[in-house]
Amino acid sequence: MTRQGRCVLSPDETGRVLDRLAGLEKVIAPALVRQVLLATKRCNQRACTLTHEVMLWVVLAMGILTDLPIRQVFKHARRLRAGEDAPHRSSLCVARQRLGVAPLRRLFQEVVHPLANADTPGAFYRGLRLMGIDGTVMDVPDTPVNDKTFGRPTGGKRGDGAFPQVRKLSLVELGTHVEVTFQIKPCTVSEQAMLPSVLRHVTPDMLLIWDRNFFSYALWKTLNSREIKVLARVKVNLILRPIQRLSDGSYLAKIYPNAYARQKDRDGIVVRVIKYKLDDPQRVGHAEEHTLLTNLLDEKRYSAGELICGYHERWEHELVYDEQKTHQDPRRATKPTHLRSETPAGVVQELYALSLAHFVVRALMFEAAHREHLDPDRLSFTGCFQILQCRLPECDAHTPGSFQQWCDAILWELGQERTEPRRNRINPRVIKRKMSKWLKKRPKHRHPAPLTKTFDESVVMVT
Repeated sequence: MTRQGRCVLSPDETGRVLDRLAGLEKVIAPALVRQVLLATKRCNQRACTLTHEVMLWVVLAMGILTDLPIRQVFKHARRLRAGEDAPHRSSLCVARQRLGVAPLRRLFQEVVHPLANADTPGAFYRGLRLMGIDGTVMDVPDTPVNDKTFGRPTGGKRGDGAFPQVRKLSLVELGTHVEVTFQIKPCTVSEQAMLPSVLRHVTPDMLLIWDRNFFSYALWKTLNSREIKVLARVKVNLILRPIQRLSDGSYLAKIYPNAYARQKDRDGIVVRVIKYKLDDPQRVGHAEEHTLLTNLLDEKRYSAGELICGYHERWEHELVYDEQKTHQDPRRATKPTHLRSETPAGVVQELYALSLAHFVVRALMFEAAHREHLDPDRLSFTGCFQILQCRLPECDAHTPGSFQQWCDAILWELGQERTEPRRNRINPRVIKRKMSKWLKKRPKHRHPAPLTKTFDESVVMVT
């Protein structure tokens, strides 16, 4: 076994260099971190300050301490000794680049997993684990290399978007908000093209829920062959001719690869169709026809009413993105984009760190809710995230007893961070500010040439 180079910073009595991050070990074991570094061949050949192991914990801490620059994250992670100074920002950034993406990706694969069990409220339907697939885009810093790698959204006559964007497609356990896996691509790549790598993690004991842009005959055929159960919204213009009416108002139909196959009734796949409308004029989509498709064909066991209500569990996926983009790492004056990294590798590394940190919070919330016999939805993500930020430096890991005492205390505190039961409410799909009177920023405005005159040299009096 290759021996890791030693960190020259003096450890505490327990051997930890970043002693104020010990609380993360409740979810991420130090032995697993070292195993991941060895597996990805991140081995320091000699003693240094910022070893790969130290930097991996720093990058993980960046996902928790999202409002701090990297040098302050290091200071927050280690109790500095007398006469000791924190590494410079440039040294930390270079060490982060040396660490790369592979250890974060491997650690994510080893650590993150579905949390719900049979007793978790709202996590299963008829024994099937509720899973959702959806995508989002995130703004990344406006650097030439990010622009070249990830591209910008196009706005037609208004020109390209203000910032480069990265697209993320995720598979989420809806009952616990755990982001089980995700795929990252440039914003120019469609979500449909990203599906295969995410679907590898879907198993037959899951009910997969997705929105209307994902449907295709080939995808449905693939999932049927793998015995994966699906509940999907589809576009109303999809041709679905009834071949058998069912007792609950749904009906069976066939989907085909193309119009000719439909005409000849070849290669058809039987699906169950559920069509419904909303009669509440206050709700978005009032009086519109909504169409759901499923391969759960037994209307006695899986009634249409249950599936219609069950489909709306998909909105839990939207809340995961809200947690990550609005509460965990929001835009602010010092960070106008969703992410802070100025290189593509840094962007990918940062996304894995944020998702790992999100899992840490969600894993602690799950255990806290289980102790209090609560649905995990009843705990506030924002409140629990802020508690972890506050309590993490207080963790005393000098003995197993003191560490367990801290874990019990924080789990109790998280368990008290409760929200009211969700109200019967709706929000219109509108935005407050649609347009701006200012001219659109164009490529020619992004990197202006240096000024050749001072201000006073530019002044010309008008007579």
